[in-house]
Amino acid sequence: MPGQPLPQTFHTGRCFDAYRLLGARPCPGVGWDFSFWAPGALAVGLEGDFNGWSPQPMEADSAGVWRVCCPEAQEGQLYKFVITGQDGQAREHSDPYAFAAELRPGTASRLCRLDNFAFSDGDWMARREKNYDQPMNIYELHAGSWARREDGSWYNYEELADRLIPYLQRQGYTHLEFLPLAEHPLDESWGYQVTGYFAPTSRYGSPAQFARLVDRCHQAGIGVLMDFVPVHFASNPDGLARLDGSELYEHPHDVGLSEWGSLNFNLYRGEVQSFLKSAAAFWLDVYHCDGLRMDAISRALYWLGDEKRGVNPGAVEFLRQMNEGLHLRFPTAILMAEDSTNFPKVTAPTAYEGLGFDYKWDMGWMHDTLEYFSAPFGQRPDLYPKLIFSMSYFYRELYLLALSHDENVHGKKTILDKMHGSYREKFSQARLLYLYMYTHPGKKLNFMGNELGHFREWDEGRPLDWELLRYPVHDAFSRYMARLAEIYRENPALHREEYDPARFAWVEADQPGQGLLAFTRCSGGQQMLAVFNTQNRPLEKGLLWFAKPQRARLALSSEQGEWDGSGQVPPKELRCRRLGRDKRPWGLALELAPLSGALFYLESL
Repeated sequence: MPGQPLPQTFHTGRCFDAYRLLGARPCPGVGWDFSFWAPGALAVGLEGDFNGWSPQPMEADSAGVWRVCCPEAQEGQLYKFVITGQDGQAREHSDPYAFAAELRPGTASRLCRLDNFAFSDGDWMARREKNYDQPMNIYELHAGSWARREDGSWYNYEELADRLIPYLQRQGYTHLEFLPLAEHPLDESWGYQVTGYFAPTSRYGSPAQFARLVDRCHQAGIGVLMDFVPVHFASNPDGLARLDGSELYEHPHDVGLSEWGSLNFNLYRGEVQSFLKSAAAFWLDVYHCDGLRMDAISRALYWLGDEKRGVNPGAVEFLRQMNEGLHLRFPTAILMAEDSTNFPKVTAPTAYEGLGFDYKWDMGWMHDTLEYFSAPFGQRPDLYPKLIFSMSYFYRELYLLALSHDENVHGKKTILDKMHGSYREKFSQARLLYLYMYTHPGKKLNFMGNELGHFREWDEGRPLDWELLRYPVHDAFSRYMARLAEIYRENPALHREEYDPARFAWVEADQPGQGLLAFTRCSGGQQMLAVFNTQNRPLEKGLLWFAKPQRARLALSSEQGEWDGSGQVPPKELRCRRLGRDKRPWGLALELAPLSGALFYLESL
């Protein structure tokens, strides 16, 4: 029998808790209540383990919400909806609002309660923040290929926590970011073509196990971020595609098909907006996740991501409203945009006509930096401007520096293998690259395996090559990455007030032939100097100029022997000498080994 109609906010796109209104919910003493929005359907039936998979008729209200109560239904049982569309054909679909799903290749939804998760993370949630003035070092991870059991099968969420949390602590990461864990049919999609927006994928266990993973991360002081896909969805016929026989969730025109073969959401429809806003809120609310990284935002800002087609105003307004509503409900959660465009005010508050994201991935920094370090040494003088260009625009947004999964697949080579030169030069340059990354302003993100010095491109069907750590050069590289993370966390100059232009200054950014680069970072009464030699020849008798006399104490060199470097490192302490120059008369003389960098504590004399 039809129940209460959905609130008007659902139909106008202003609902953030539609998962409490639609789908399957237990009713004490009555069984389970099922609600399904399909306004274009001629008929809808419910089938499942509880009725012998014989479709049970549902009744619709005037808004197209079909309902039925099933006293025999029990938690854990599978079910589907059978929808008869306008064409008269009956098709089976999973529940768009299901909280759990059958393991692929099965496509049924699974009855699941959400009121029995026990979290012990009250202290974490109370002190959680967006980390604007705190270090943020994110480990991006694909749950199915980080590590596996000896027989090649997946770890479940709790087994993953047993191994992953101590590793993240040893390596110095502050946050863990999962590639999409919402239910998806194809392993090879990495989770980016979703069929179950409210269901943690059954590949790695139950919703309760996922909740315990998040809870354990929080108790260990590690934030959990989810990759969220708000632009397109899987075209599988058992999912959202043509759900009621019409283009209900998908865009109805020529922009309905994405470049990945998936279907683009119709972000102009209120009920679709409520679906996505509720899906985003769901992970923050039910599972206490600490933020969302929103995928492919460029495809929402512009039609099909093509600036020549123009701005997509409805999608832009949807993003603003979604972010504004999420900030209101979860004020300490982090919202990040993966956006490669120059669209303005991505991280500006919505009150100032911004999109309302907290951070934006700096795709320009990533492309320019990797292009420089992959270029032959003779070509680098011409590419030198790319190495310094990022700071010319850095303060326009709140940027995050990411060397993500996309930079380790599809023939692009891994980060280490991208480095130009011989085997040893690759390691020297990778150490130099990461020193540059961890001293450059902006939050940090690294994809799993980068810290091992992975040569093999990532394959979602195989675990990481952990045996690499048996080799001294890889083990040393892993320890170097952990030490960089430690220095980044412990020194306020490297993370506090980093979005204030007064906290960064170039010392040397005009030596393209030498490949010399130097800058200072300061905050909290501390100043640090980072110096880089990006050429394959030593820097001899180099001079850095300062307005006042300085003493530089060595904090780290990328060529220290403990990182399997050459051992050619600067002295532990250097002092400026007055050498006579107009505005910066004090010169600091230093030498750097080829392809090496050094970080110093800088003190005025």
